[in-house]
Amino acid sequence: MTQPPLIDEELAAFLRGPLGINVASRAAGKVPVLVRCSGCRVSTDRRSVKLYLACSRAGPVIDAVRATRVAAAVFSLPSSHRTVQLKGIDARIGAAEEGDYEAVEHHIEAFARELAPLGYNADMARAMLWLERADLATLSFTPSAAFMQTPGPGAGAPLRAPA
Repeated sequence: MTQPPLIDEELAAFLRGPLGINVASRAAGKVPVLVRCSGCRVSTDRRSVKLYLACSRAGPVIDAVRATRVAAAVFSLPSSHRTVQLKGIDARIGAAEEGDYEAVEHHIEAFARELAPLGYNADMARAMLWLERADLATLSFTPSAAFMQTPGPGAGAPLRAPA
């Protein structure tokens, strides 16, 4: 019998939100490498995620994913600190497809709106995540593990696939 996806409808909606997203992998000698992402797309079957990266900033992560196929992504909502981590062992780097750049633009604007009530200038958020269309790459993986990472007593608790 096929296992249900680790991502349920509620978590999929969260992952599509105005989040701070970082993805990491490991380079030679298990040295960690990390880059900020400019958005996330969840597949319609909720079995995989696609993260948007600026090639010009993500070189070490891209190289590490190509070498190891492992990735860990952290998704955090600044206004509540709700944070989730997804890990995968089948990560792959891809080229942007139709609609990906528009998804990045939407994410950047939504993230800027999320940060505004916290006192951050929208231009700062835009500058932090902005990338050229030609600089866009994707990192996709099937979550093999998921964890609640919101600060507090439940931090680190595994998220289970819905029954």
